[in-house]
Amino acid sequence: MDVPMVDDIRALHEKYAPTRAAFDLVYTHCEIVWKVAEQLLAADGHRLDADLVRAGALLHDIGVYRLFDDAGRLGVGEYVRHGVLGHEILRQEGFPERLCRFCSCHTGVGITRHDIHRLELPLPPADYVAETGEEQLVMYADKFHTKTTPPAFLSFDASAARMRRFGTEKVDVFHALRGRFGEPDLVPLSARYGHERI
Repeated sequence: MDVPMVDDIRALHEKYAPTRAAFDLVYTHCEIVWKVAEQLLAADGHRLDADLVRAGALLHDIGVYRLFDDAGRLGVGEYVRHGVLGHEILRQEGFPERLCRFCSCHTGVGITRHDIHRLELPLPPADYVAETGEEQLVMYADKFHTKTTPPAFLSFDASAARMRRFGTEKVDVFHALRGRFGEPDLVPLSARYGHERI
């Protein structure tokens, strides 16, 4: 499988971003997730495909662009759909399933059919769960940064607290991911991007 290069992925973001502000918000977040994942990969020496992790991190939130309204505001009511929307975009662009899955399988620490039914989520019934090490790393790295206004870096505890509302089993999965990948050092990233740490 040919893994797209950074410039190609950036061009894809530019193609789908409805405004420059939307591009700056989403692409910067994806870049940060890549930097977090890269840091965790280097620290632990996992035998994961670093190029695939880079592409997955840079592509994972491309579906967010479909949630901006005509006034350029990000709709939050349907936000849980951004992963499946991104999967659709990448599939339409001819990307292989292995890359499309980074979009649909990164939300929270995975969404199951049971979650969709229990929480009445507006998603087609399926399991959207990271399976490969690369998918799991991107999903985990994503939890350390948020696109809120203003964007911010989240500590492990802050992210775990947000996750708790979806069930203690989700927090248990998050703890298991920390056991596997460790925790990133957010201080240099916070300084580089100018986003506060929570």
